[in-house]
Amino acid sequence: MNEAADAPLDCDVLVVGGGINGAGIARDAAGRGLRVVLCEQDDLGAHTSSASSKLVHGGLRYLEHGEFGLVRKALAEREVLLCSAPHIMRPLRFVMPHDPARRPAWLVRAGLFLYDRLARRAFLPASRAIVLAGHPAGAPLKPAYARAFVYADGWVDDARLVLLNALDAHERGATVLTHTRCVALSRGASHWSARVEGPEGGRTLRARCLVNAAGPWAARLAQLATGAASAQRLRLVKGSHIVLPRLFDHDHAYLFQHPDGRVVFAMPFEGAYTLVGTTDVEYGGDPGRAAITATETAYLCELANRYFRRQVGPADVIWSYAGVRPLLEDEAASASAATRDYLLARDTRGAPLLSVFGGKITTYRLLSEQAADWIGSRLGAARGAWTAHAVLPGGDLFGPAPDSRAVREFGRWVAALQGRHPWLPAPLALRWARAYGSRVATLLSGAACLADLGPEVAPGLHAAELRYLLRHEWARCAEDVLWRRSKLGLHMGAEGAAAVRDWIATELARVEGAVPA
Repeated sequence: MNEAADAPLDCDVLVVGGGINGAGIARDAAGRGLRVVLCEQDDLGAHTSSASSKLVHGGLRYLEHGEFGLVRKALAEREVLLCSAPHIMRPLRFVMPHDPARRPAWLVRAGLFLYDRLARRAFLPASRAIVLAGHPAGAPLKPAYARAFVYADGWVDDARLVLLNALDAHERGATVLTHTRCVALSRGASHWSARVEGPEGGRTLRARCLVNAAGPWAARLAQLATGAASAQRLRLVKGSHIVLPRLFDHDHAYLFQHPDGRVVFAMPFEGAYTLVGTTDVEYGGDPGRAAITATETAYLCELANRYFRRQVGPADVIWSYAGVRPLLEDEAASASAATRDYLLARDTRGAPLLSVFGGKITTYRLLSEQAADWIGSRLGAARGAWTAHAVLPGGDLFGPAPDSRAVREFGRWVAALQGRHPWLPAPLALRWARAYGSRVATLLSGAACLADLGPEVAPGLHAAELRYLLRHEWARCAEDVLWRRSKLGLHMGAEGAAAVRDWIATELARVEGAVPA
């Protein structure tokens, strides 16, 4: 889906960085009638934005650091996001076992009371206290934990959230250039000139406004753009997660408190697994090469062992991932206490430059809206803010407008899908429904039986889906498919991954080598 690279390209807005903030800004700006180019050096969401804890949440722990404004802002966005993409997001209940040595019960209750009321809730339930002995969440825990508190937040497929924003931007007229690096920038009074290099070679772009959404590389890109070091300092913090064999059978998640003051989540993941994370470690290396260390792995296992009856060690880890978060430098004593808020740095000394520093997934839409408001005011956008009342691709399960019914009745929608296609295996129907929402219709177009989906290239992965991902979602290799467009890599061995790799190579060679009639 990369555009041809044989001619200069003029646009209103050049967004550099294909993570969640860059994709969100590209989508919002394109929806306002602006000509947008989104340029990403790797795959969409390849780094920080696909290495999160996968939560749509207010950030309960941020209340302890006095970040009431950030928490309120994030809480107000939770249900907006859940309704906009009910296929890739869902409500999730969290169980927080009470450890009297950490915080008295009255303080936890007070924090949850505030968390419930800082922003309006339309359908997420209020927090409550439970006795663990009478609750399914108590069975996997050590008997020392007798009481707990339960509260609601949301879960999101972070990599697909980035992808759907880029896809919406593309369908609204934006040009999306993946695996394309911005290597040079020149600023004029009214235009930017950018040199980018991609799979088809180099090309020059002219843009009326430049958006620096390069995440951990934002300070470096700001210096490339202006020739001077950025005034805004970023604190690069690595967060790592581990995936373990399933430690519990119920559908709740856990929030655990460590004696060092950090909190760590343990969440149901991909049916057969439990996701545990995250760490907060100061990082000074290349953000593109971030990886979990043995110390971090041991730390997360130790914390899990503090709470769960079943004990685990590094040898039990099935998979791990790490990402570098670019946090605003606020002189906090520890990385875990550093703010997760964002800053939009506006520079009008010539053609407009907007740099995005910091942020978190839950506030990406609001950040994008504020960014597009400013861009629109500078460039004369034809339309104002619109994303609060729009769904992402595939989210229109019960109509074109966001609807909490799609969140509350997702299971009913899946059942109806299976009723229309009884030949579709139930696990495949559910996975496709979660990944593609209403766009399952595109994958199923013309199919009347399982054989119509083409050969099963690897377990649960048919040729029809692979072609869809290559044609519509910028997938270019097996890793794109198995670890970002899906998490099928967890469910298949090396033989299956090799089969996917070979199939994609053959398909790309066939398509790209075809001679038009």
